[in-house]
Amino acid sequence: MARRCSVCNHPKREAIDRAIISGTPIRDIAGRFGVSKSAVYRHKKHIPETLTKAHAAEEMAQADNLLDEIKKLQTRTHKILSKAEKAGNLSTALKAIREARECLKMLAKLEGVLWERKEVEISSNPFAGLTTDELRQLINDNR
Repeated sequence: MARRCSVCNHPKREAIDRAIISGTPIRDIAGRFGVSKSAVYRHKKHIPETLTKAHAAEEMAQADNLLDEIKKLQTRTHKILSKAEKAGNLSTALKAIREARECLKMLAKLEGVLWERKEVEISSNPFAGLTTDELRQLINDNR
């Protein structure tokens, strides 16, 4: 007769399931709940697909809420910009433009339209950071 899954029998199974679904590392789950890593790994197959789908739906709802909040901020920023321009308050108008730009950047990132590119400088010249005197010293040392 096959043994029942130790995680399925665990008194904190629901918390373990949530931790697995949220992407917590297996070793952390095992340590926190006093079960083996292999038991947690095997238990992953026992988590109902509907629970996994529910978690994905919850994340989508949170993302939608965040998107709505940014859009509301953008609308408010445009209203402030309009009022500042009508009042001739250029300082406030410029600040509102900066905020509107930040809202646009955030929206673009969330919608996957904008990616931040990180530039990394790679130097293949091992002597690139040396001064002329240091280079001369190296040459003299190697003669």
